[in-house]
Amino acid sequence: MAPNEELNEEDSDELKEEEISEEEDELDTEAELDRLRFHYRGHTLDALKKMNMDQFIQLLPARARRSLRRGLPPRQKKLLERLRRAYRAKKRGKDLLTRTHVRDMIIFPEMVGLKIGVYNGLRFEIVEIKPEMIGHYLGEFSLTRKHVQHGSPGIGATRSSKYVPLK
Repeated sequence: MAPNEELNEEDSDELKEEEISEEEDELDTEAELDRLRFHYRGHTLDALKKMNMDQFIQLLPARARRSLRRGLPPRQKKLLERLRRAYRAKKRGKDLLTRTHVRDMIIFPEMVGLKIGVYNGLRFEIVEIKPEMIGHYLGEFSLTRKHVQHGSPGIGATRSSKYVPLK
C-alpha cells in the first residue's frame, strides 16, 4: 500500500485488532513473568527485603514466628551481624564465607545470595542461600547423618544372611 493511499474501513479494523492482540500478548507475558518470579506467601523477594522484621515475622510458620517473637539469642545476633558484614562485603565485590555452628538460625530475606559454612558435626558444609530457603533453618541444609550403604556379608555370617538377591 502506498503512503498516499487511504485506508478503507476493513483495513483499519484489521490493524486495530492486530494492535489490541499485541497489547494483550505483552500483558500475558508480563503476567507470566510475574508468575515465574519467586514469591514467598504472595510477596516478591524485593518486597520481603523492604519489610521490617515484624512484618516478615507475620509471614513465617508458627514455630519460627514464636522463636523470633521471644527474641534472638546472643549467638544468633552475633551470626546475623557477621552475615550483614558479609553482605556489605559482597556488594563491594568480595565473596566471604561465614562459618557457623548455629544450625537453628532462621533464614531471612537479607541472607539470600550469601555463602554460609554450616557445621554438621564433622565438617562445615557450604550452603549458598537461595530465595526458596527463606523461613527454613540453616541446619536443614547441612545433614548430620550419612546415608547407610550396606556391604557384602562378612566372615562368620550365617547361611541365611549371606543371601544377596541378584538384580
